[in-house]
Amino acid sequence: MRTTISVIKADVGGLAGHHIVPDQLLDIARRSLEEERKKGVIEDFYVTSVGDDLQLIMTHRKGEDSKEIHEIAWNTFKRAAEAAKDIGL
Repeated sequence: MRTTISVIKADVGGLAGHHIVPDQLLDIARRSLEEERKKGVIEDFYVTSVGDDLQLIMTHRKGEDSKEIHEIAWNTFKRAAEAAKDIGL
């Protein structure tokens, strides 16, 4: 069985000149991916950022270009972007 590592990033809203993703948004992403890990969709994950890009690193067994994995990322980014909008970013 093969393991795929997917790294997907998006700019969902950053602080002061686009240099950092707020902890609140990182926490939203962690909670979202933890739900998927508990369901068994992804094996493991790490949430990080570079500049104002939120990055999701996920290991799974769905293969490259999995629609399911990309949908998880998209939904996670949407949740984070909605929170960013709520706090004025």
